[in-house]
Amino acid sequence: MPGRTQDEGLLNPAEAIERRIFLIRGQKVLLDNDLAELYGVTTGNLNLAVRRNKIRFPSDFMFQLSDEETKCLLLQFAISKSRGGRRTLPYAFTEQGVAMLSSVLKSQRAVLVNIAIMRAFVRLRELRSWMKTVVVKPSTRLCPIVTTSHTGSDPRSPYPSFGTTSRGLSVFWSLWKNS
Repeated sequence: MPGRTQDEGLLNPAEAIERRIFLIRGQKVLLDNDLAELYGVTTGNLNLAVRRNKIRFPSDFMFQLSDEETKCLLLQFAISKSRGGRRTLPYAFTEQGVAMLSSVLKSQRAVLVNIAIMRAFVRLRELRSWMKTVVVKPSTRLCPIVTTSHTGSDPRSPYPSFGTTSRGLSVFWSLWKNS
């Protein structure tokens, strides 16, 4: 789904993974296509392995994005649908879901990638803790995704409040601001 920048190959593995972590529905997640790329499998095969082991992936480990969330991500990254695009909505995996994936995929690469992803999630938590001690103004907000909770907006407003889905420090700002 989101395009990769050419300089992403120059980053260390943890930074490359961190750039793929989104804040969606108030949770830090990795999308199925990003995970498939990291694990070296097709998105279809990754989702097939998940379907075959559905009991291992409750709703707090994995959820499917809505059509609106998917469109917002496509707009945010200005990606055209090549060859017709996806036929299904993408899945988002939380940290626990990513940990469960390594037991489902059962390969040496899956174990190594999982270790790198867990380190990236730990680093995000450390940065969130650090950000609580520093006052930072966000430079811009990227594509908002509709959430059902009112986070700082007027609860009497007829319009839903918006969370942010972004990369890098904007993710930390959102986490820090909402905690």
